[in-house]
Amino acid sequence: MNIDRNTAVDLLNKYVVTEHIKTHSFAVEAVMRALAKRLSPQDVDLWGITGLLHDLDNDLVDWKSDMSLHGKRTVKILKELEFGNEAMYNAILAHNPATGKKVENVFENALYSGDPITGFINAITLVYPDKKIASVKVKSIVKRMKETRFAAGANREAMWAIENTGIKFEEFAQLSLDAMKEISDVLGL
Repeated sequence: MNIDRNTAVDLLNKYVVTEHIKTHSFAVEAVMRALAKRLSPQDVDLWGITGLLHDLDNDLVDWKSDMSLHGKRTVKILKELEFGNEAMYNAILAHNPATGKKVENVFENALYSGDPITGFINAITLVYPDKKIASVKVKSIVKRMKETRFAAGANREAMWAIENTGIKFEEFAQLSLDAMKEISDVLGL
């Protein structure tokens, strides 16, 4: 089982050409690492690298016309390269319910919830006058969750699912925001 981060970054750069998907992947990695630490004892590297690679197939498959393809191609690539393990593969599949893989454990739930919150926080950041993540407050995240017209495509059900891990949404929002703030330079926020 190879889960080396440098190799993971190389894979991301090889397979993902869409820049905002790359930055999204780094954001999900940061959130997953924070969740692994909070939900200890978890494998921080495994969780982080899974977050980093969860959208590896974004530019490879026409998943917009067949959503069930998204995740499956990533798993196929990783298996062929003997990179990762079954827990990683299952989490990647479970982050997209259209694959048919249901969320069955804390790791899978973390990725399922951690994926959409990064885009949601990004959208909130961009409506701030300075467009800086440092200005975003948790109360804004909680408030915007109730505004269904704001970032209407954000999977709120998935974000709320974090509570299945024993973490309240407000704590999750803070943890995710803090994780993203730590890499604001990478995110361009």
